[in-house]
Amino acid sequence: MRYIGVPDISDFSFALVPANFYFHNKNPYNHRPLNYRALLAFMHDISDLKNIFDSQFGQSHNTRLVRGDAEPIYLPANDTCDYHQVVFAHGFYASALHEIAHWLVAGEARRLLEDYGYWYCPDGRDKAQQAEFEKVEVKPQAIEWALSVAASFKFNVSVDNLNGEQTCRFSFQKNVHDKVIALIENGFNTRTEQLLKALADFYKTPWPLTAEQFSWHCPQEFENVV
Repeated sequence: MRYIGVPDISDFSFALVPANFYFHNKNPYNHRPLNYRALLAFMHDISDLKNIFDSQFGQSHNTRLVRGDAEPIYLPANDTCDYHQVVFAHGFYASALHEIAHWLVAGEARRLLEDYGYWYCPDGRDKAQQAEFEKVEVKPQAIEWALSVAASFKFNVSVDNLNGEQTCRFSFQKNVHDKVIALIENGFNTRTEQLLKALADFYKTPWPLTAEQFSWHCPQEFENVV
């Protein structure tokens, strides 16, 4: 099968898709090339991620990845469900990776508590609340970045505070970048390493991960605020 490069508008990289893969609208005689959203759906089917996660942890940790219709949440096994659920939002691949990252960070005791026993401070946080939010989000988002690279998926840091105090996104990303490099150098925990390897095997990405795969530099105009 012949392949062509299709530009990824988010980072100007190229993805491989079949040359004859087209997006069809309702008119069978009106075909147009695959658009960006369809490309992501083609490359990253959420059912693949669910199958990978469940195959790695469904039996060993009695935990499954579950598509939710509302806000993401972690639900330990209870009287109505005999397995733990990592619930992500609306079938979004990025949401699933983010929730998986939090599960990979959580220790055994935390994984017996709903949402790992944490209380989520919603959008609209003040400066102090946002600083605390970013502090606890550094490691999960570093792991999410690693998962994204292993799955060849575009990663973006999330400060998740559109209606609250605005902080320097680049400062937060620098902290996340520093953390993922440290994890690569010092090692991930067993569950994280296991899933990263499974993703790399499935998506045919380089393994083991190296620091060179996480090239990032703060824009010069923001260096003085990092």
